[in-house]
Amino acid sequence: MRMPRTTLVALLALLAGATLAGDLSAAPGTKQQLRDKQAQAHSVLAQVNQLDARFGATVEAWDGAKYELGLTQKELKADRATLKRAEKQRRVAVARVEARLVALYESDSDSSTVGILFGSSNLSEVLNRLDAVHAVAAEDHALAAQATAARNRYAAAEQKAQSLEKQRAADVAQLAGQRQKIGSMLAERRRLLASVQGEVTKLQAQEVREQAILAAQAKERLAEEQRAAAARAATAAAAAKAAAAAAATKPAVATTTAPSTASTPPSDPTTTVSVPTVTPPSSGLLPAGHPEAATIALKYLGIPYQWGGADPATGFDCSGLVMYVYAQLGIQLPHYAAAQFGFGTAVPRDELQPGDLVFFDKLGHVGIYIGGGDMVHAPETGDVVKIEAISDFGNNYVGARRL
Repeated sequence: MRMPRTTLVALLALLAGATLAGDLSAAPGTKQQLRDKQAQAHSVLAQVNQLDARFGATVEAWDGAKYELGLTQKELKADRATLKRAEKQRRVAVARVEARLVALYESDSDSSTVGILFGSSNLSEVLNRLDAVHAVAAEDHALAAQATAARNRYAAAEQKAQSLEKQRAADVAQLAGQRQKIGSMLAERRRLLASVQGEVTKLQAQEVREQAILAAQAKERLAEEQRAAAARAATAAAAAKAAAAAAATKPAVATTTAPSTASTPPSDPTTTVSVPTVTPPSSGLLPAGHPEAATIALKYLGIPYQWGGADPATGFDCSGLVMYVYAQLGIQLPHYAAAQFGFGTAVPRDELQPGDLVFFDKLGHVGIYIGGGDMVHAPETGDVVKIEAISDFGNNYVGARRL
C-alpha cells in the first residue's frame, strides 16, 4: 500500500524540524519567545538611545568645561605675567620715591631744603625752588601710587582667575566622572542589546524554519483537499451520468409493463435528473468559497510588512494582502479590514474552510484561512507575511466571511 503524501510530508517536516527541539509543538513557544525577545530588544534599545543621548550631552558639557578651563588658564597665565610686570614697575616707582625722599631730607646738596634756603637770594626764589622739588616728589609719588594700584588690580584679577580655574577644574572632574559612569552603563547596555539581538536573530531563523515546515504542510493539505474535491466532483459526475442513463431507459420499460395514457406526456430527463453539487462540509447553506485564495496567499510568505502596502514589491499590510490575493481571482475588495468584513457570507468558526477571511481585534486585523487552524496574514511593522494559528489571537477573534 502506498504511503499517503500527507504522511510523507509530515515525516519530512518532522525531520526538518529536528533542530527545532523535536516538532512543531514548539512553534507557539518560539513565537512567544521571539515576541518577548523583540520586546526586550526594543526596551534595551530605548535605554541605549537614552543613555547615548545623556552620554553625548555629558561629553559635550565635559568638552565645554575643558575649553572654558583652558581659556581661564590662559587668562590666569596672562594675568600672572601682567602682575609680575606691574610688581616690577611698582618696585621701581617706590624706589624712586624713596630715593627722592632721601635726597630731599638727608642730602647736603643744593637739592636739600637747607641748600634751597641758603642758595636763594630772595623769598620768591626760595618758594619757586621748593615748589619745583615738591612737584618732582609728588610726580614720583603719583607714579608709585599708580603702579601700586595697578599691581593691586592685577593681583585681584589673578586671584579671581585662580579661583575660577579651581571651580572649572572641579567641573571638569565632575563631568569626567559622569562621563565615565554613563559610558560604562552605555557599554553594558550595548553588550546586552547585542546579546538580545543575537537571540532575536536565532529565534527569527528558527521561526523561518518553522514557517517553511508550516508552508509545506499547508500546501500539501490544500493540494490534498483539491484532489479530494476533484474526486468528489468526478464521483458526482459519474453518478449524474448514471442517473441520466437510468432515466433514459425508463420510458421503454414503462411501455412494456403499463400502457401510457394520452394525457400523460413523456418524461423529460433534463427536468427529472438531479445532479449532485460539491459543497463544503457544513450545513450546505454556505457558498463554496474560494479555497484557491489560500494557495495564492502562500506565495507571499516572507514579504515584509508595510503599512498601507498592497504590492509584493513594496510590502503588505493585513488588508492589502487580502485585497491583492483576491484581486487575482477577479474579486475587488477595499483596502480596509473593517470594510472587507461587509463582503461575502458569515461563516461559523467550526465551519471555516481555506480561502475564508478571518477577522480579529475589533475588525482591525484580517487574514486568509488556510486550514488546520492556521491563517496567512501580514502581522505588524518589523515582521513579514507568515502563517500563524488563529488560536494565538485568543479572544480577539471576531468572525469570518466567505466570498
